[in-house]
Amino acid sequence: MTRARNIAIGEYYHVYNRATNKRGVFTEKEDRMRFLFLILYAQSPLTFLHITRIVRAGSLAEGFPLEFEVQEKITRNRFVELVAFSLMPNHFHLLVKEKDEGGVSKYAQRLQLGYTKYFNERYSSSGHVFQGRYQSVRVRDNRQLMYLSAYIHRNPRELKEWREREEAYPYSSLQDYVDKNRWGGLLATDIIASQFEGTAKSNYRDFVRTSTAKILTDELEGLSL
Repeated sequence: MTRARNIAIGEYYHVYNRATNKRGVFTEKEDRMRFLFLILYAQSPLTFLHITRIVRAGSLAEGFPLEFEVQEKITRNRFVELVAFSLMPNHFHLLVKEKDEGGVSKYAQRLQLGYTKYFNERYSSSGHVFQGRYQSVRVRDNRQLMYLSAYIHRNPRELKEWREREEAYPYSSLQDYVDKNRWGGLLATDIIASQFEGTAKSNYRDFVRTSTAKILTDELEGLSL
C-alpha cells in the first residue's frame, strides 16, 4: 500500500512498518535495545561512533551512557519530535511531530537503514528487513492524537505475557507517561500529559486501559498486530 506523504511542519504523524514476511526481527534483547537507541537518538543529524558499545552498556532503567550535552544537542537540532512509541516483535509504531521540512522522512530512513545494517551484519543475512518504505498517516485533530497515543500504548496487550499490564512493557513509552520519563527531553510527553489534570499519570493510565481506540482498517492493512 502506497501513501501520499504530504507531510507538513508542525503536524503529527503515525509512523509504522513491519518486517518482511512477518518474521520476528526484534527477538533478542540486544535487537530491541538497538532499535530503541535509534528511535531516541536518530531524531537529529547527530552521528555516533561505537553504537554497539553504547547499546550494550545501556539499560532500560538508566538509559544509554551518553553525556547530557548529547541529549541537549539532539533536542536543539532534531528534525522530528518523538511523542510515543511501541516496539513489537515484528513491527513498530511511532507518534512523531515534523519539526523541519522532510524531517519524518529523514528520521524513518535513519531508523530503517540503521537497523537493517545492524541486523544483516549480526545475523549474516542480506536484503530488506522491513516491508518497503515506512507508512505515515497524518493526525487530523486532537481527538485522533489522543486515541492514537492510546492505540500505540495498548499494542503490547497482543503479547500473552504482557496482557493487561501494558504499562510495564519496557519497549513502549507508556511507562514514561505513567511513571518517570526515562528519556528526558528525547521523549516529548507534554502534548499528551498536559491534557490530564490533577493526578495526570494515573488518569492517563486509566485512559489507555479503558480506551476503545481503533485505527482505520486501511491504515493497518498488512500489519501483523
